[in-house]
Amino acid sequence: MEQRQPLPPFTHETATQKVRLAEDGWNGRNPEAVSKAYSVDTKWRNRATFVNGRDEAAAFLAGKWAKEHEYRLVKELWAFKDNRIAVRYAYEYHDDGGNWFRAYGNENWEFDENGLMTNRHASINDLPINESERLFHWPLGRRPDDTPSLSELGL
Repeated sequence: MEQRQPLPPFTHETATQKVRLAEDGWNGRNPEAVSKAYSVDTKWRNRATFVNGRDEAAAFLAGKWAKEHEYRLVKELWAFKDNRIAVRYAYEYHDDGGNWFRAYGNENWEFDENGLMTNRHASINDLPINESERLFHWPLGRRPDDTPSLSELGL
């Protein structure tokens, strides 16, 4: 049986850990690896897109990261209880035309007993920014531990 630590029910410590693991995965931008955090029958709403199942999640992520260049994400725990976690986040990217954006979002997550995400509901808004307004400058990949949080950045 697949398991993805930490497992519910979550404490503040394990919910925070789960959020950071999700952030690290998404910053790695590997659709197949990221999709393993979701149950085989996961259900998503991402903006106006509905995703059903791990395979669709991997395909969705591959398409996302093919269009969102220089993608860097910061997630922050908002709330948790039992097998559910709410997060807020921001990420920056540019499109093929070199236009920069900062996307702000909230997600509601639900996990099965094995720690795999069964439901993901995401609401996201994109704000066009100038390249000079970027706040996320670390090398592509995992966000360094000493990088300010969303709250510390005033986002």
